[in-house]
Amino acid sequence: MASVLKLRDFTFDAPKNDKCDLLIIAGEHSGDEQASRMLKEALKKSPDLSVCAFGGLSLAEAGAQLIFDMTSFSVVGFAEVVKNYSFFKRLSVAIIDWIITYKPKAVCFVDYPGLNLHLASELKKRGVSVAGGGEVKMLYYISPQIWAWKAKRRFKMAQLLDALAVIFPFEPDCYADTSLKVDFVGHPFLSSEYVPPVRYSPDGEILLLSGSREIAVSRIFPIMLDSLALLKGERAVVVYPTEKIRTILETALERRPALKDRVRIIHNGGEQIALKAAMMSSGTMSLSCSLEGIPGAIVYKANPLTYIIGRALVKIKYLSIANIILDKPAWREFIQFDASAKSIATYMKECLKPAARKEFEDYANTLKNLLSVDSEHTAASWLIANVGK
Repeated sequence: MASVLKLRDFTFDAPKNDKCDLLIIAGEHSGDEQASRMLKEALKKSPDLSVCAFGGLSLAEAGAQLIFDMTSFSVVGFAEVVKNYSFFKRLSVAIIDWIITYKPKAVCFVDYPGLNLHLASELKKRGVSVAGGGEVKMLYYISPQIWAWKAKRRFKMAQLLDALAVIFPFEPDCYADTSLKVDFVGHPFLSSEYVPPVRYSPDGEILLLSGSREIAVSRIFPIMLDSLALLKGERAVVVYPTEKIRTILETALERRPALKDRVRIIHNGGEQIALKAAMMSSGTMSLSCSLEGIPGAIVYKANPLTYIIGRALVKIKYLSIANIILDKPAWREFIQFDASAKSIATYMKECLKPAARKEFEDYANTLKNLLSVDSEHTAASWLIANVGK
């Protein structure tokens, strides 16, 4: 049984046998899941690798010794971060103390740049990381979206990190003017371990996927419902990530009683859903739909002022990551003033025709080719090569 260490009001386990080759830090559920697929493959290639994690249950199931369940405390949104600032400050200091005490060969940060880049910066200041004159390598898996906003963050990352693994083929070019070593390792949704949450079926439902942020959902979901109302006889499924989102969805549906028997609301992460088409906001699950070749549209609407400011700050041609990769509006985007129920419904009627499936299936195959790598360049191979033995 590993000994325990009391740090800043937190009680953490010590590494088993006081050995830790690699520490993985994944602060939210999605990062925990993505990292777990990488780790499973890495341990098949290098079973003697000793791995600890500040992450979640997926990393534990993949073979890491879970030191602390970070996913139980993950928050989204500025207000939530501010409200929990004191907790995360103490947790950050405790994590740094653990790293200083047990000195893993490498730390691999996963996504979640607000926390992870702060930790990397502090480890440099404390002289722990290689960049700070120490011996612990700083690795990073899944880049912040610097191609969309905060592009200057890349220079700070180059000063802090030893290696970065990215999941989109265009991302290495985003760091070309830095000294950071960047490798494209393929997208985790192409991993053999990944089971998509959706699949195409001509007899399936229409997915209404309005996102995970409360304000956005309250603006986008009613438009989707009004579009569905114009698609006579079609049934829809809606997924929700939290109870707060579920309440917003149910409230909007109650205001449209004619749709009540045509829409079912289910929790995200349950059954694999059979779909014939989808209306989606941008996000992780929309990429899953795109990779399955499900016909549909991207729908997004924000506060007008927020939208104007966002367009000034975010320098991208498309909102959907699938469209960004393909460099074309394969999944048509109805954004802000274009997001009317009538125009969306007209387009969705075309998506529901049998001929549309072949077109979107071709898009999906192109995406898969662009997001794939050979076995020597996977995230697991990158991880093993950078940890060293």
